[in-house]
Amino acid sequence: MEEKKHIITYESVKKYEEELNELKAVKRREVAEKIKEARAQGDLSENAEYDAAMDEQRDIEARIEKLEKILKNAEVIDEDEVSTEKVSIGCIVKIRDMELKEDLEYKIDAPTEANPLKGVISYESPVGAALIGKKVKDTVTVETPAGELKFKILDIQKSNK
Repeated sequence: MEEKKHIITYESVKKYEEELNELKAVKRREVAEKIKEARAQGDLSENAEYDAAMDEQRDIEARIEKLEKILKNAEVIDEDEVSTEKVSIGCIVKIRDMELKEDLEYKIDAPTEANPLKGVISYESPVGAALIGKKVKDTVTVETPAGELKFKILDIQKSNK
């Protein structure tokens, strides 16, 4: 079965590679040393330091596996080549909430990068998916758990942030 492609920006690739290198080169060694020290204390059955170090090792290995999978299946988009003709991954879109008469600005990015509190939404989110492919002045309707929302696209820019 083919893995799902992860559409991410070059900036995200660099960030993931740096984190992966840090985990492999530094964190693995640190945890191995913690485990070694905990083992030296003797009885492992009631050794909280040993248990904590083993939990940390599991977390690190799980994160390494996740990062490797993302990078292996990455489809990198070049933010410099993002068009401002229509909403696409890697662009910043300014929208108006038609009900609240409030302007919002979001960067459309990969699910792994989404952070709505920082103005980054996933292209797979209800709002992100509704905006993809639309143009300035288009109005989109989005079904959300909170009800139906309407947005008008005011502007599309290259991210380069």
